[in-house]
Amino acid sequence: MSETLILTPEGLYCPDVRAHIDPVRPVERAIITHGHADHARAGHGSVLATPQTLDIMAIRYGQGFCEQRQELVYGEVVKVAETEISLHPAGHVLGSAQVRLADKAGRTVISGDYKRQSDPTCADFELVPCDTFVTEATFGLPVFRHPPAQEEMQKLLASLQLLPEKTHLLGAYSLGKAQRVIAEIRAAGYERTIYLHGALVNLCTYYQDQGVDLGSLEPVGTRGRELAGEIVMCPPGQLADRWARRFGDAMTSVASGWMRVRARARQRGVELPLVISDHSDWNDLCRTIRETGAQTIWVTHGAEDALVHWCENQGLVARPLNMIGYDDGEEAAEATVSQIDAVAG
Repeated sequence: MSETLILTPEGLYCPDVRAHIDPVRPVERAIITHGHADHARAGHGSVLATPQTLDIMAIRYGQGFCEQRQELVYGEVVKVAETEISLHPAGHVLGSAQVRLADKAGRTVISGDYKRQSDPTCADFELVPCDTFVTEATFGLPVFRHPPAQEEMQKLLASLQLLPEKTHLLGAYSLGKAQRVIAEIRAAGYERTIYLHGALVNLCTYYQDQGVDLGSLEPVGTRGRELAGEIVMCPPGQLADRWARRFGDAMTSVASGWMRVRARARQRGVELPLVISDHSDWNDLCRTIRETGAQTIWVTHGAEDALVHWCENQGLVARPLNMIGYDDGEEAAEATVSQIDAVAG
């Protein structure tokens, strides 16, 4: 692919550093962009990541998730062989990072997953100028335009006011999305206790330990219908599980960029879809590519062909990576790891 990066069955590989970035299976050396399960897997020899990502991997997989850890804070530079490595905020979840590799061939940035919308629970995205930019394309179609999160929160609060007799079951991924939604609910003025499925407890506690104010939270425990009129949060998959039946005739909601696709919401039985995404929408993907100044664009996991076509129309050199092992966002992988979180919680 280039002097800096090649594509292997395990994922992107930097020969000079002898490390993979977000490999899809265990490798000797890995650089991990963030803690979502389709990017951060257990079993590597050594892992380089931000301190928060390393903590999150330990929470989810246990302290022995790898043989050796190396912390790298945002902006710090470490040189391996002839390549400088640094990590920069991706704005996706707490600790998420873009990987910058600088060598004699130029500057390459692997973005991981990223968003440009402001998020009170993690560092804002940092634009990193580069020659080659590896971008995600989870929502890489023009139909995806994410509204401001606070507009979606008002829908939730309006429903609570209109239907105070119903528990409002809100599905959100256990890492990043749940904490962001809670923080946005607080910003909208909601001060009552929010109740959590066990799969969300440990990561919400970690976010609070890191200084993220989420207000009053309690595990659901054995409670059910007595939580009428309250907000109860859980992984999206639990909405179709018998766990949700304890709340009776509840209002079901999911916070996800995929809720823009109404057919998908109806298929999952979601009554109150909230379009809140931790990925960039079409406009922000295009804006970011332009602003990096990169002339070579590699597109991975998502609607790759549409974004490649747009890049080529801008006079850029672009190619899809067609990497196997990354889900549509973190949805499928998070469904699996949420079961791990629930057991751990």
